[in-house]
This record gives sequence, C-alpha cells and structure tokens, in this order.
Amino acid sequence: MSNPRVLCFGEILFDCLADQLGLSLEEVKSWTPYPGGAPANVACALVKLGTPAGFVGAVGEDEPGNQLVQLLEEIGVDTTGVQRHSTAPTRQVYVVRDLAGDRNFAGFGEYDTSEFADTRLKAENLPESLFQEADFLVLGTLELAYPESEKAIHRALDLAEQYDLKIILDVNWRPVFWQDANVARQKIQAIWKRVDFLKLSKEEAEWLFDTTDPGAITYRMNTIDGVLVTDGEHGCTYCLGANEGNLPSYPIEVVDTTGAGDSFLAGFIHQLGKHGIQGLQDAETAKKVVAYANAVGALTTIKAGAIASQPTAAEVDAFLVSHPV
Repeated sequence: MSNPRVLCFGEILFDCLADQLGLSLEEVKSWTPYPGGAPANVACALVKLGTPAGFVGAVGEDEPGNQLVQLLEEIGVDTTGVQRHSTAPTRQVYVVRDLAGDRNFAGFGEYDTSEFADTRLKAENLPESLFQEADFLVLGTLELAYPESEKAIHRALDLAEQYDLKIILDVNWRPVFWQDANVARQKIQAIWKRVDFLKLSKEEAEWLFDTTDPGAITYRMNTIDGVLVTDGEHGCTYCLGANEGNLPSYPIEVVDTTGAGDSFLAGFIHQLGKHGIQGLQDAETAKKVVAYANAVGALTTIKAGAIASQPTAAEVDAFLVSHPV
C-alpha cells in the first residue's frame, strides 16, 4: 500500500438509519446500521477515486469496532492511525429520514455522547510518520467537543504545520455532539485561522460568518486558499484562488443523502491532488474541480449508506460525460 497522501482525522461510527421514512425517533420500528462518520467517509471515497488515504481516529475493542476497521482495510484505507479503546464503545448514531430521504440525527441510544471511544483519541499516540509523508490533513470539529480528542486535534494541527500539510476543515456542525453551541463556535473559530481550505454548509456559513458568500468569508479569513459553501440540491458556491462561482447540483433520483457532502469533499481533494493548488488560479480549472466534486456527491445519493454508495473514478468520469457542466 502506498503512503496515504490524505489523512482524515476524526470519527468513524455506525449510522443506524431508520427503515421507515417520515417517522419520529419513537415511531421508527426498525433500523439498518451503515458504516459512517464524516472523516472515515472522506477517506473511503478518496481511495475509491484513486487517492491513497489514511484514517486517524479511535474505536472500541468491540465487534462494531472490529467491523469498521475491517471495512477500512478491505477498501484500502491506511489504518496505522486507528486507536482502540478497551472499555469505551464504538459510536452508533440514530438517524431518522424524511419522505425525501434527507436525514436528521436523533441521538445515541443508551449512551451519553461523551462515552464513546472516538472521544478518547490520544494525542500522544498519533503516528508522526503518517504526517511526514502526507500532503493533506482533513478534519471536522466534533472532536473539539471532548477534552481528550480536542488535544489530539491540536496535536494533529501542530504536526500538519510542522510537515507542511495543507489543512482542510469540514465544519460538519452537529449540535447533538455538543453541550453548548456558543462554546462550539468559539472552539471552531479558534482553529480556523490555521486552515487552508474551509468547507461549510449554507447553514454553517450563516452561523459562523453571518454570510453565505465564500468570497466575503475568504476576505475575512485573509490567509485561506479556498472556501466551499454547499447547499444540497442547490449545489456549491465557491471561492478558489481568485475565482468565484456557483454550480448547481446535478438532477438525480435521490435515495439517501447520508455522506453526500463527504463524497463531495473527497472529490474536491482528489482533484486538488491532480491539479495542484496553483491550478485553482485558472477559472476553468476551478470550475471543473467543483463540478467533479458535485458529481461525486450526487452519485453517492443514489444508493443507501454513506460508504457503500460511493462511486469509483470511472463511474464519475462516465457521469460527467453524460452530464457536462
């Protein structure tokens, strides 16, 4: 296995998706578990597209943890950075879906959010060798909610800066992971000055910046290379290099939107690796990079589950031939 070019840092878990659409948590009669967790989704999608990636995070020494590590290895994701916790369980998240297939997080079953293994990720056990070889670090913000994993995030940022990795932050705001939204905002704002690329949903952009304009966000952050603001079926607005634009999403029959944003991000990083950051200075290249990312995200919605539905590079290329920008 070649050294991972992209390190995806954070949580891996089971999304337990409601089998019945349009029902509340209490009304759902049965659930189907799907492997997920935003950073793990990104790592798997990258490998399927042909970019070597590694996952850095913690799971329990339990059967769900075994299954998730085995899945990463089967797909070809580097698991050198996976830590196992002897007593804390692997996280499971319950997800209800509306009639259109859009999902809403509905809780963690019998456990408190702070009891899962991913909150116990140890900074001192992060393998420095991974950072020596990689080009990109991708992280979310959920680990900032817990003291131990928060230290691990800051250690990863230090290592990324030491070895000159580009840092990509996907805010991935999930209130159910946090006790206090104001504390969350402060902790997220404290690290965003260290990142090179920022991916936000429209709602996250409004929450953190009071605007959804990626150009305005880029100007405010001053030192950033690019901002992507996604808005589901309305596509992506971007500021990459000096280029700003908006590309609508592709019209497609949606089955399940879980992981679509993560696949979008993987598509973006895959193209970033091919064209280089300097390539984004060209308006047409920047547009093609976002169109490719949109295609990866769209193709992930046509089947259930965040990882099982991710496309290969060949499938994305074929889709783009039949769906030109």
